[in-house]
Amino acid sequence: QVQLVESGGGLVQPGGSLRLSCAASGIIFSLYAMGWYRQAPGRQRELVATITSLGTTNYANAVKGRFTISRDNAKNTVFLQMNSLKPEDTAVYYCKVGVRGNDYWGQGTQVTVSS
Repeated sequence: QVQLVESGGGLVQPGGSLRLSCAASGIIFSLYAMGWYRQAPGRQRELVATITSLGTTNYANAVKGRFTISRDNAKNTVFLQMNSLKPEDTAVYYCKVGVRGNDYWGQGTQVTVSS
């Protein structure tokens, strides 16, 4: 059974940093691309960043230069380092993996950027 568990969210002031983690189980982690998404109140869920099994990364324009996605295959974990946070980054952040045509999501972790 595929399971994803996010952690690391919280309340941070504008300009601050957070590091999110997503621990995966039930898959051979190193074989799969992973993604981070976010959903703000009243808005659709949107892509933040992805990383392929080989480590190639892709970012939404809104976070380029501020966020970094990475992975540790030995720990079955994908990370999202978020720097220079802005109030508009406030959202629930989810990680996702696609396995054999099915998408699996974590439960999400809340990130609030406010003074």
